[in-house]
Amino acid sequence: MLEKFSLLYPEGKEPSYNNLGDEVINDLSLNYICEHLTESDYERNIIKRTLLRLERDPDVIRYRCDIFEDILRFPKLREGIRDLLEQLDYLKDLEHSAKDKTAEPLWQLVNRLQELYAYINCITGINQSLTDNDIQSEGLKKLKEYVVSVFNESGFEHLREDITELVGDIGKVHSISLGVNLDKYMRPIEVGIVSLNDEPFTRPGLLRKFLDFSSKQSEIHHGTSFTGMTKINTVGKVAGEDQLMSNLTRIIGEMLGSTVKSLKNKLSRYVSISGYSLTKLIPEFIFYIRWAEYCTKLMDLGLPMSKPVILDAQCREIKCRDVFNLKLGVMMQQGKKMDIVGNNIEFNSEHGIFIMTGPNRGGKTTFTQAIGHLLVLAQSGIFVPASYAEISPADNIFTHFPVDENQTANLGRLGEESKRLSEIFSAATNRSLLLFNESLATTSLAEGLYIAKDVVRALRYLGARTVFNTHMHELAMNLDQMNSYEGDIKVASLITGIHEGQRSFKVFIAPPEGVSYARDIAEKYGVTFDQLKESIDK
Repeated sequence: MLEKFSLLYPEGKEPSYNNLGDEVINDLSLNYICEHLTESDYERNIIKRTLLRLERDPDVIRYRCDIFEDILRFPKLREGIRDLLEQLDYLKDLEHSAKDKTAEPLWQLVNRLQELYAYINCITGINQSLTDNDIQSEGLKKLKEYVVSVFNESGFEHLREDITELVGDIGKVHSISLGVNLDKYMRPIEVGIVSLNDEPFTRPGLLRKFLDFSSKQSEIHHGTSFTGMTKINTVGKVAGEDQLMSNLTRIIGEMLGSTVKSLKNKLSRYVSISGYSLTKLIPEFIFYIRWAEYCTKLMDLGLPMSKPVILDAQCREIKCRDVFNLKLGVMMQQGKKMDIVGNNIEFNSEHGIFIMTGPNRGGKTTFTQAIGHLLVLAQSGIFVPASYAEISPADNIFTHFPVDENQTANLGRLGEESKRLSEIFSAATNRSLLLFNESLATTSLAEGLYIAKDVVRALRYLGARTVFNTHMHELAMNLDQMNSYEGDIKVASLITGIHEGQRSFKVFIAPPEGVSYARDIAEKYGVTFDQLKESIDK
């Protein structure tokens, strides 16, 4: 049934996710990325809610990826669904009204009529959008099956005919002219319908009539041109209290008796039909559509976005080509001129924990974030910032980036860093992804290196995929000893590339550069001893 259908979870699958922590959200700049997907706070919250729930089940992720691929491939499908969102939003508003049991029967019936009319439009629109495009995903095919089954039900054609007729009749009434009698205290005591009008009152018209009347000072119309007044109930009311609006709804219902009866008779045939089940598709459609629109913008800039191949969770592998930091893509899309460098990387049992070294502002943090973006998007079912990616889902992501000085008042920087490290190891498993950015950089080199060696040894014992970027080149210099400790994935050295003394932002597996990079820079700018001596001698 459509009531149980979801574009995020295939039939028979329950949610299986971990919420990303606040540190991860901040360290990966996920709020910044989401802010540029839509200007609507409502839509932004929907996108973040789904994005920050890191789904672990490979079957669920593959289901989502297939749906997203369809929505990305077919712009007309997106346009059709986007047009439906307004109708679906309208249905959602009607649902709130329907829950108001204090509403007068007439308005309950009108709400029901509007619900069924919106339901017809939504079913028709979804069917048209899905039929006009060669969809391949299981999820959208299943949605199409549900919609077609509704079309094929014997009652749907009658529903369309009845509702069209009713909407035609009721839709002609756009305003009601009322006459109100007042007592000697100017309180309303009777109200009657003067006419049903096929055009709404407009503010300029009302204002003009009011000004015309007030300009004539004491002119008061004599007599009336209509009858059929209804008493206003004033029992128990305080003198001067506005009685008109509190009685108006009941009176209109009484005066439109034939219309109410017609509504009741025809709508009673569709007690079992509800359009509200469609409204739960709103956030799911919004999530896919806004991401598809943004991926299209990035691809139009020449940046690669690709459908990830989802491996089984136990593989603990990542393989990607030309991966880039999505935050840079957002900045480029916003108009900042830059050359974005993509990188190739592979996590497996031979290279599962990377100690990453390189120069300051050489791209270590950017690359570390990029790996986080890769998994967050892939496990949400979205195309990833890479030309190719194979991903074994992580059960969670943990980050350890430098913290604000104000957050370390009680423990000090080293104490705070150590506390967070302990919390990460208490929560992580061998299927987690751990991202360290200049960890333990706030203490002396000797102290930091001492703790870092134990941390890397613990990472090997844990077996979680890790990027540990650091200024401590010594940490990556004795990998044979590191890899002799207990563990089933090995530690490797990853460095940011240097080309002719310039930062290339390319990363590759190699021993740490150490002082060699400094020597290259010194030679380029002429500050080695020999170069300086020569300069002095001149």
